[in-house]
Amino acid sequence: MEIANKEKEYHHEDHMVYSCQYHVIFCPKYRRSVLNPPIEDRLKQLILEKQSDYGYKVLEMEVMPDHVHLLIDVNPKRGVYYIVNRIKGYTSHVLREEFPELKRKLPTLWTHSKFISSVGVVTLEVVKKYIEEQKGV
Repeated sequence: MEIANKEKEYHHEDHMVYSCQYHVIFCPKYRRSVLNPPIEDRLKQLILEKQSDYGYKVLEMEVMPDHVHLLIDVNPKRGVYYIVNRIKGYTSHVLREEFPELKRKLPTLWTHSKFISSVGVVTLEVVKKYIEEQKGV
């Protein structure tokens, strides 16, 4: 399992062409520093193995002891919020089973919170200007 190509990709489905990338950050409960090896390595494996099942591609990933950064490409029919919740739910379940110390240290692995920001190749200002200029064309 590998991280996807980092070039901007456009996906084609029935009646839709899309390219939706998101920077996602989430943290362990109480921002505890529990994501150290081997938990860190297993977490990365789990996130990568669910790409096709959940409908996302990992473009970049970094796991710090107290938070996770993902750059993911998401089908807008599925929705980034739904996918991030699935990733968090699945990884929490598996990691807490495989690493019982997580159950002892934390009531749940992840906080309910998450940071999600869309990522584009042009600035918001460029898109606004493009839309504004459409009437004049």
